[in-house]
Amino acid sequence: MQFCSGQQILAIEDDPILGAHLKTSLESRGFQVTLADDGGTGLALAHQADYDLILLDVLLPGLGGMELLTRLRDKRRTPVLMMSALGGEAHRIQGFDCGADDYLPKPFSIAELQVRIAAILRRVAYERPAPAAANDDPLRFDDGRCDLEHEGHWVGFTATEYRLLKLLYSSAEEVLSKPFLYQQVLHRGYSQHDRSLDMHISNIRRKLTRAKITGLRVEAVWGKGYLLSRQES
Repeated sequence: MQFCSGQQILAIEDDPILGAHLKTSLESRGFQVTLADDGGTGLALAHQADYDLILLDVLLPGLGGMELLTRLRDKRRTPVLMMSALGGEAHRIQGFDCGADDYLPKPFSIAELQVRIAAILRRVAYERPAPAAANDDPLRFDDGRCDLEHEGHWVGFTATEYRLLKLLYSSAEEVLSKPFLYQQVLHRGYSQHDRSLDMHISNIRRKLTRAKITGLRVEAVWGKGYLLSRQES
């Protein structure tokens, strides 16, 4: 999983061993990590700088994680991934109600944390306005209509197909895993027996072919996921 070099993470965690482990592990993956070991300091840092992501423990000395997040959301929309040994449904719901983007129960592996971070950062990047296409580009994505225009004609995608294609298009030539696509497009967890994603991919391929769009090709990468390749028409 590739990250943008130098992305800033604020980790608010009072366990010195876990905090040091987070800092070392994430910095080895190209992030810049700032540590805070109590809620008051963490909230002050969160207001002072523009972080790409905040890792927030729930049980903190002084100002607790839930209250910290509630205060943060009054002024900042920085993505927040909550971490807590309190992983029950009620605590997760409370975290999301306070404005968390994700909730990761402890203990967790760095590999799982890495996947969660990647999903949040990719979603944030995907939600940013796409750069305007060149005037001679025959393709135009229309978010309001949830459809793709090709040479003056609409392809006829459903809203789900449109979101899926646009996400693949925004990461052209990069393999996106099925779990990631399920989370970002279908908004549910991945199951190996669920063929919904494959059905949507099949429909996208059929409609691209029908619209004679030869410059886009959705390819399956066995055991990994899907990628969209852009080819010369």
